[in-house]
Amino acid sequence: MKKYLNFLSSDLAIDLGTVNTLIHHQDNGIVLNEPSILAVDKEDLNMGIIAIGSKAKEMHGRTPENIETIKPMREGIIADYLAAEEMLKYFISKSLFNKSLFSPRLMICVPASSTPAERKAILDSGLAAGARKVFLIEEPMAAAIGSNLPINEAKGSMIIDVGGGTTEIAIISLGGIVFSKSIRVGGNEFDKSIISHLKRNENIEIGEITAEQLKINIGSGIIPKHGDGRKMTIKGKEITEGVPVEKEITERHVSESLAEALFEITETIKEAFESAPPELTGDIYENGILLTGGGSLLDNMDVVIERATGLKVQYAEEPLSSVALGSGKVMKNIKAMRDMLSTPYGR
Repeated sequence: MKKYLNFLSSDLAIDLGTVNTLIHHQDNGIVLNEPSILAVDKEDLNMGIIAIGSKAKEMHGRTPENIETIKPMREGIIADYLAAEEMLKYFISKSLFNKSLFSPRLMICVPASSTPAERKAILDSGLAAGARKVFLIEEPMAAAIGSNLPINEAKGSMIIDVGGGTTEIAIISLGGIVFSKSIRVGGNEFDKSIISHLKRNENIEIGEITAEQLKINIGSGIIPKHGDGRKMTIKGKEITEGVPVEKEITERHVSESLAEALFEITETIKEAFESAPPELTGDIYENGILLTGGGSLLDNMDVVIERATGLKVQYAEEPLSSVALGSGKVMKNIKAMRDMLSTPYGR
């Protein structure tokens, strides 16, 4: 009967991210990559949804009083349960090209450091969104599988997944996580640091979208040795007078703003080495570190980590989708890879 149900329904693997949600379909690969955000009518008591995903992101920071944008995920966990449920329902329906006779099974990724209550909230939201069954997998394990690391071998592999809300650091050997640490520093924190730095030092207030554009276009983990580096003209609000202003921001401004967040990430990587058995540390010294996640695409992120650890750092082939790809692989081979799964109570 189980085989019959599986044949007549679709399996989806979901990277439920703070910034973006990616969905892997059992037959079609990555079928969805949308911002994790909704726009709702505040005057509607039943959460009148106006837009979800890309359309809602276009409205962010530009809404009238009766409309607000909601980001259901914060630092890798659910911050607004009802909004998360509605967003999942929409994304799931968008990912199922053919109407199946039965509800899909879901594989949803969770941060390694998430609490039992936080994991259960993610599991429950998947069921409430219409799933027949929900499996959980920790993000670093999914990222390692999606990046084709030799996780089942008797040697240590280290992966660093810099997402929107968290950075996941893990050492994996013999199909299990030997050490993991999740810190709530990621792409969102980078954006906040840029906003705060410009407000404090350049007397200009900007929004999240402008900060993200600065990070992508001229951001770097390394402060320029000579001069100010690349430049970008932005529009914002002059703090003293509160009037619109146009200002040229440099790579130096952005790099200086990111220094503290990057230091926190490198210190956590060092902590991972201190906690690892000597044999695994030797393996990592020989094989290096794998870097993945959207936040890892900040210019010179690999150089920052190499300088802090003295180890070689390489990027995953598909940093933005390695978590979704890995969870999709596990979903396809659920019987053989069941040991890779997590539970609401941890590994």
